[in-house]
Amino acid sequence: MKLIVVTGMPAAGKNVAAQYASRYQYPHFSTGDFVRAEISRRGLNADAQTAAMISTKMRGTDGLGVTRMALDEVLKQSADVVFLEGIRSWQEVEWIRSTAFCTLVAVVAPRSMRLERIIQRGRADDSVAHFDQRDRREIEYGVAVCIALADAYVLNTGTTEDAQDQLHRIIFPL
Repeated sequence: MKLIVVTGMPAAGKNVAAQYASRYQYPHFSTGDFVRAEISRRGLNADAQTAAMISTKMRGTDGLGVTRMALDEVLKQSADVVFLEGIRSWQEVEWIRSTAFCTLVAVVAPRSMRLERIIQRGRADDSVAHFDQRDRREIEYGVAVCIALADAYVLNTGTTEDAQDQLHRIIFPL
């Protein structure tokens, strides 16, 4: 199995991995989906502040809680390619690599483009007012290190098809 671990700042377009996985029928797991499911299970409002609180709680004292849940599901798969999206710290990357071989892919986009995406997508757990605060929280988690030390990059400034083509070339190099 090729495990593709996807990282990036909020609204960089990490969902391009989900779209690619769906297109080619590969399993895809997102740590954010686990957080949103927990918010729903608790019957809480899915606003930005609640998502931040639940995400931090689920990470646990060692920062690996939600990653453990996601990797458990990943390792049950028998597909040739599996995606794990939403990794935010180098500690998570090292822990995943202690369990399975993976390629760390960072999806990147300029800050202004990410902010515009926040505005356009209108998700309950997004907030223009909390954009800077969320960026700082993600950086405190360690996502900047993951981006800096990624094995490969998708520059997500064009079309979805362009980003998916970049991802495809990473997964299946010539």
